[in-house]
Amino acid sequence: MSGFTNKIRESIRDNGSEFRSEPRNDGREQESERELVRKAKLLWIDLEMTGLDPTKDKILEVAAIATDMSLNQIATFEAVVKVNKLLMKKRMVGEFWEKNSKSRDALQAQNSSGKPVREVEKELLSFIDQHFGKEIYLAGNSIHQDRKFIENEMPELNKRLHYRMLDVSAWKIYFENALDKKFIKPENHRALDDINGSIEELKWYLTFLK
Repeated sequence: MSGFTNKIRESIRDNGSEFRSEPRNDGREQESERELVRKAKLLWIDLEMTGLDPTKDKILEVAAIATDMSLNQIATFEAVVKVNKLLMKKRMVGEFWEKNSKSRDALQAQNSSGKPVREVEKELLSFIDQHFGKEIYLAGNSIHQDRKFIENEMPELNKRLHYRMLDVSAWKIYFENALDKKFIKPENHRALDDINGSIEELKWYLTFLK
């Protein structure tokens, strides 16, 4: 067993498995909102789509949270993307959507108030101009899947993103398989709820490294 794994196991014995979300009291908590502007490094994004095929499915809902590397939230963005009703009816079928019919119905009901995807992309570009510097790292759970949709539907946003990404699912794989530790994240299948859950999940993993 690697020294790294042993170190984490020792930390687990010391900390147990309880999630502690209190921020470190290192003085940075006193920073004003103005001082935090453009200090974001991580662009946490979650997309709700009609399905998982970026060539056939479409983005329905977008949520983004800008954080620094200490996972302090700086700003939040939400938008509904307008999608053709016939496409939604055709693609939002099957076992997954039957199991999550409440989320499906809510996503469909709000869609009439949505904006064209290009307009949402422009708003996201404005969001990152306001809160980020040069480097913008995409973050989330299985974020490579969301990135495929961004590449397809929001090419200008994709150009602004660093090629490296922070994928919380990599931590999930390691902790569940090497350490037998599991974080239970609510699966509401709504964009902002899911991305908040991903941030809390990473915070939980990081408690074992203190």
